Amino acid sequence: MIDFSGAAWRKSSRSGDTGQCVELAQNLPGVSAVRDSKAPEQGALVFTKAQLQAFLTTVKSGQLDL
Repeated sequence: MIDFSGAAWRKSSRSGDTGQCVELAQNLPGVSAVRDSKAPEQGALVFTKAQLQAFLTTVKSGQLDL
């Protein structure tokens, strides 16, 4: 299990006032984490550097848009 107590979460610059906010922590040893800012108690997705890059590339391409 990963200890998130020292995580420095930052909100996405694309998050607006609609409540759809994503936070990213990149200061964890060997991994990065992504979570929903309005429900942080629900946990986070944890990625290696390569996995995070692939995930962000997919998100930015619009492949996950509904």
